[in-house]
Amino acid sequence: MDNRIRIGIRPVVDARIGNVREVLEPQTLSMAQAVARLLSEQLHYSDGAPVECVIASTCISSIKEARQADEQFRLENVGVTISVTPAWAYGSETIDMDPHRPKAIWGFNGSERSGAVYLAAALAAHNQKGLPAFGIYGRHVQDKDDDSIPQDVQAKLLQFARSAMAVAQMRGRSYLAIGSVSMGIAGSIVNESFFQQYLGMRNEYVDMSEINRRIQLGIFDQEEFERALAWTRQYCLEGTDYNEKATRFSRERKDEVWAFIVKMTLIMRDLMAGNPKLAEAGFTEEALGHEALAAGFQGQRHWNDYLPNGDFSEAILNSSFDWNGRRAPYVMATENDSLNGATMLLGNLLTHTAQAFVDVRTYWSPEAVKRVAGYELEGLAAGGVIHLKNSGSVALDSSGEQQIDGLPAMKPHWDITEEEVGRCLQATSWHAAHQGYFRGGGFSSRVLTKGGMPITFYRINLVAGLGPVLQIAEGYTVDLPEYVHELLDERTDPSWPTAWFVPNLTGSGAFRDAYAVMDNWGANHGVFSYGHIGGDLITLAAMLRIPVNMHNVPEERLFRPSYWKAFGLENSSVGMDYRACSQLGPLYT
Repeated sequence: MDNRIRIGIRPVVDARIGNVREVLEPQTLSMAQAVARLLSEQLHYSDGAPVECVIASTCISSIKEARQADEQFRLENVGVTISVTPAWAYGSETIDMDPHRPKAIWGFNGSERSGAVYLAAALAAHNQKGLPAFGIYGRHVQDKDDDSIPQDVQAKLLQFARSAMAVAQMRGRSYLAIGSVSMGIAGSIVNESFFQQYLGMRNEYVDMSEINRRIQLGIFDQEEFERALAWTRQYCLEGTDYNEKATRFSRERKDEVWAFIVKMTLIMRDLMAGNPKLAEAGFTEEALGHEALAAGFQGQRHWNDYLPNGDFSEAILNSSFDWNGRRAPYVMATENDSLNGATMLLGNLLTHTAQAFVDVRTYWSPEAVKRVAGYELEGLAAGGVIHLKNSGSVALDSSGEQQIDGLPAMKPHWDITEEEVGRCLQATSWHAAHQGYFRGGGFSSRVLTKGGMPITFYRINLVAGLGPVLQIAEGYTVDLPEYVHELLDERTDPSWPTAWFVPNLTGSGAFRDAYAVMDNWGANHGVFSYGHIGGDLITLAAMLRIPVNMHNVPEERLFRPSYWKAFGLENSSVGMDYRACSQLGPLYT
């Protein structure tokens, strides 16, 4: 059996024999089968395969059958459970007691033998025992022979399952720090307690000299390198060198840099995931990798002051394609910002799409744009825009050259067409790295994100005395007239990627206007993910016991464990998060 994480479906039934259990079992099993079908049809693993579900081999009516299901699930690598029932059953005797396994219960809304009664009793047991569970209850009464899943129930099942699978897939994997702290950036001070206690992950470390060692000793797949370099020369378009003429590298030196950074890319990937080809060449230890779901590269300044920067490597690894074709994105954080890396990982596991690592660069007010460019911002941008920009390491998917229903998008790799890959590459030019920042050279990507994409901008921060907090801003990318974009963009660096972002506003608090969002952002970095995934992020954060300190997700999309409701329903947007998470503590303590 392979090691995929599976979802366990627990059909729960009334134990009483004699025209009770016998009558209920067919309906209960039908519910379980319907849930399994839904999840397998709608959810995927990172390679695009359908998520696998395991239905308990018997209906669960007692502690004995609950334990039998636990043993079955242990053998079949179940990391998430959903209990289903159409009727009353024995609450605390049948619940899932695993403290680390995310769990939900769907109680059928039917009047004959109401599943709502079991749902309420089981959730009360979970809450009393400090084992949070998500309650799912349809709005409308169904007939007992109706084996369909209502749309509102489907939405909650999928929101729960997406988030729960992310939790389960992080457990036991690692974050790999390649190097150490970059320029004093707090996020690159790797906090092991956060990764271990909140995400269930290990921490691995290698010095950046390991990359140079592997380059010097040829510890990479030589055949793949030749193929990767040829692909890079053909498809990675070299743009204008914006450096002063006196500091520009020669053509010969630039070609050497291209070869070097392609080798860097192979080696960073091998450090994360391993590579059996290395074992064939006699490098058996190096072939193993570090089981890293995410990694970060320090770069500045101990590397970039004399060796080529990591912009190309980070951009290609974070993208959904390379010289081997379309594939799942890796998660590689610039400047070893491990908190941004962890943030990217959450979004990647939820959506299976590339995540964009960015600087929160500048808020441009309408007045400032008018003064500098003589242009009156309009439409979504009328209240000002936030300039998202970094040093050229953003995923190429962020160009918006992929499409959904004819609109710019970022898609899972299995949905991306070869034509869309080509458009992403054509939309990206590679420019010799700024010598003031990167004395060792390198190439930075210049790409402009198309307007009209729904995106979620988000970030995990660590706060003394509080721990991790998550901030979320849903909104849209916007287009500016080309001359306005160039005037504003070139005030920073014309060789770096840009997205113009406008958050959805609520008129109060951190979302009273775009300036307030920028002003309340907790760090110099952030991540944007395609789509409005804030609801899923809040569900996932609750599972991990990470409170959300600011968000603009509508109330109807919030879905947290039943336990949260005891901590202040009148302040359900943010306050209950802090109180519930503080009481429970990290998931893995």
